[in-house]
Amino acid sequence: MYNKANQKRGTVMLDSYLSALCQYAVRTGLIQPDDVVCCRNALLDALGLDSFDETAAPAEVPLADILQALTDDAVLRGVCQDNQVARDLFDTKLMGTLTPRPHEVRTRFRTLYEVSPREATDWFYRFSQDTNYIRRDRIAKDKKWTYDCEYGTLDITINLSKPEKDPRAIAAAKNAPQSGYPKCALCAENEGYAGRMNHPARQNHRIIPLQLDGGDWYLQYSPYVYYNEHCIVLNAAHTPMRISDATFRRLLDFTKQFPHYFLGSNADLPIVGGSILSHDHFQGGHYTFAMEKAPVELPVTFAGFEDVRAGIVKWPMSVLRLTGSDPDRLCALADKILAAWRGYTDEAAMIFAETDGVPHNTITPIARRREDAFELDLVLRNNLTTAEHPLGLYHPHEALHHIKKENIGLIEVMGLAVLPSRLDRELALLTDAILQNRDLRADETLQKHAGWAEELKSIAAGNTWFDFAAIPYNNMQEYPYPTAAKLVEQAAEIVGVDRLMWGSDAPFVLSYATYAQLRDYIRESGVFGDADLRKLYGENAVQAYRIR
Repeated sequence: MYNKANQKRGTVMLDSYLSALCQYAVRTGLIQPDDVVCCRNALLDALGLDSFDETAAPAEVPLADILQALTDDAVLRGVCQDNQVARDLFDTKLMGTLTPRPHEVRTRFRTLYEVSPREATDWFYRFSQDTNYIRRDRIAKDKKWTYDCEYGTLDITINLSKPEKDPRAIAAAKNAPQSGYPKCALCAENEGYAGRMNHPARQNHRIIPLQLDGGDWYLQYSPYVYYNEHCIVLNAAHTPMRISDATFRRLLDFTKQFPHYFLGSNADLPIVGGSILSHDHFQGGHYTFAMEKAPVELPVTFAGFEDVRAGIVKWPMSVLRLTGSDPDRLCALADKILAAWRGYTDEAAMIFAETDGVPHNTITPIARRREDAFELDLVLRNNLTTAEHPLGLYHPHEALHHIKKENIGLIEVMGLAVLPSRLDRELALLTDAILQNRDLRADETLQKHAGWAEELKSIAAGNTWFDFAAIPYNNMQEYPYPTAAKLVEQAAEIVGVDRLMWGSDAPFVLSYATYAQLRDYIRESGVFGDADLRKLYGENAVQAYRIR
């Protein structure tokens, strides 16, 4: 418990942290030496203190440790509540006293932009970290790895920088007064906002005004940084997401102004869109995703647009890539494709433009510069739901929801799987439970993973065989399926010849291939010898089905 004796013992150390925070602000350029006394007094006021020992030596610790020490002290003295949300509100308030005014930030950005757009964004990104708006210490905890597959090297992350809700904070937020200001977490009115239990503090947040296609927009960075220089471009007005010809013009206009950044938009429909559909915004940054590296595997020519290079991208989603020197021509063609797709129905393929008047087709667009050319990727999306798949037919199905069931938005589309932070803890618990042979279905936290874990145990026990005859169906190419050999090779490597079987998958795949083609493509892949083929075409099935 905090008392006067504790206060006396901790005064010198507390003053050391205060001094260190001011020195940090000077070192990073947030304030000037002449500002130190004034800023220190503002910090004292925020901390509920009225004195300072000027002889205290600055503590030599990172910013995160400084803020934690000051916040811990405020909690002990009852100045700050003891939950994670209240702590975040409080240390943001402290950093807000050291953050330059918006006009200073914007002037500096414009000055650097005259040198080069890269200089301006490099500074602004570093500034957003120096103010602790982007919390470096939390970002460093994120788990990241890659996965090499047929479509390139995919990125995977468990993002730990966004703190999980504290039950005490949830209870406090429930009782907090409701407000319509700011209207949402993206609105420009968040700049400098103190926050509340159900809305983040943004005193250390700054935004840069932009003009996109003649309209007012702002540039900022995401506080959670899913990838390098993860920026958000938001409409100055609180207006709903809507994919239209204006979207394409704005995206390409941005790449004119910031040629080293890509910019994309989430789709404008639930399930296939982002988490915030109420405020029109884009996401971009200085990062090369796997989709950007993916080649065009089938060139396409659109009548009247012969000057635009177009083609279908080798990607696990339906992606049309448009490339050309004239952004207006790309916009015109993109608008034509959008209109055609919005009205497209193919019942045999389970694609419906609408059901009961509710639209289902839309596009996730991504713009970038490719040297001197402009490039626009159009990802066709459909948010149809069915009784079997109420969260979306073209969304990860229920069997995968124990991993993630949130929307598959722009970032995932480009090749970065952002997994929920809960997995970090759950997978550690799951490992222990499996090793101890505990009943997963009896554990409230782990029961969602039980089916998956049992499947893995079954595979490990050697009781599972794999039918890979349908690779041509999934590959959607003409016989002899030029890329199928690679998949066949991967199946042999991962599963093993003794666990592979061939079946015709008739009648479903017969609309794509003949029986003979389905039989022969495995032989013609050149992966297997005669002895292996005998196993694939019969011997493994005899063993699996215990045929005498």
